[in-house]
Amino acid sequence: MSKILIKNIKGLVQAGEEIPNVKKGREMSKLDIIENAFLALENGEVIAYGTMEEWEGILDWRGVEVIDADGCFVLPAFIDSHTHAVFAKTREEEFVDRIHGLTYEEIAAKGGGILNSARKLSEMAEDDLFEAAKKRINKIIQSGTGALEIKSGYGLSLEGELKMLRVIKRLKASMPITIKATFLGAHAYPQEFKENKRGYIELIIHEMLPIIAKENLADYIDVFCERNYFSVEEMEEILLAGKAHGLKPKVHVNQFSILGGVQKAVELGAVSVDHLEEMDAQDIAALIDSHTMPTLLPGCSHFLSIPFGDARQMIQSGLPVALASDYNPGSSPNYDLFTILSLACVKMRMTPEEAINALTIHAAAALELSETHGKIAIGRKSPIVLTHEIPSLAYLAYAFGEQHVQRIFL
Repeated sequence: MSKILIKNIKGLVQAGEEIPNVKKGREMSKLDIIENAFLALENGEVIAYGTMEEWEGILDWRGVEVIDADGCFVLPAFIDSHTHAVFAKTREEEFVDRIHGLTYEEIAAKGGGILNSARKLSEMAEDDLFEAAKKRINKIIQSGTGALEIKSGYGLSLEGELKMLRVIKRLKASMPITIKATFLGAHAYPQEFKENKRGYIELIIHEMLPIIAKENLADYIDVFCERNYFSVEEMEEILLAGKAHGLKPKVHVNQFSILGGVQKAVELGAVSVDHLEEMDAQDIAALIDSHTMPTLLPGCSHFLSIPFGDARQMIQSGLPVALASDYNPGSSPNYDLFTILSLACVKMRMTPEEAINALTIHAAAALELSETHGKIAIGRKSPIVLTHEIPSLAYLAYAFGEQHVQRIFL
């Protein structure tokens, strides 16, 4: 039996029994913090917490590991609700192309981008893909991430998509954090279907989805709804087919252009709409009073030098906002959510409190993990992070190149 007492915590963040699962608008600036606190864990489960004045005599802690967290903060591990963490190879050659002036869309048009990753993935055995992803996810965990979504979408064929999703299923069973799987067969049109887009949609709906459902390979279905990719009408058809197989929508929309995908995604009950670098008043109106979580991906905006999502406008309009890494080999090769925290503050003008809410309770909502992740409460077993000694909570966003995680409790 494992017993851990963390004492003298400078600030116990997101701890409480009444913390809401979603904080909209101005409420996002409010962050629950207990100063000079303790936290008691037994076999990974939170069994007590509070101020240091309250802890003595509460528990029999013989045989306990005592950690003195003087000057340190404790917070729920961040949640990454949008990643492409299973892939074959990195794409630094395209990074150099962009330095030379090519845009992401121009690189894709000449066979790079998603199609490049699909070619590389087709050449890699499933076991090798699994082992590479496992090493990657261990690094992700050590950076302070306690739950993860992983998308397919680099297969773009029946065999390739099933290979990816089977790897994700194996990762779910073998890794010590919660992982959700998303089927993103509609990530791009493969080269062989360039002149037969209808044929690829039929392949997704009539061949991929029935096997995915039979093998229980995915929790969600995603579509890249964007110019030169999938139209709103095509997105709707694919999402409805996924819903018929029990997969809930989580979709890419508004990365480069506004097509009406946000409104349609909300109408179809999307758990989240992700990217949102481009937004208009109709998009915001559609999200107001919906159960769809707007999710911004500042790592992608930074790496591609495209606009950042307008978090301030969304928050001032009364919306909640989640943040995620979009970790992938082409447009956001960064999995460290503390970097995302800093980018959100520097580039999107989110306060540290807003950004921490976005990476904890709101990211949990974007993966339907609100009952288990994103906050510290009695009976929860979700991962918890102990920081190094830092002067303030804002320092986590301020010192963007620093390793902040001293230890993660799984």
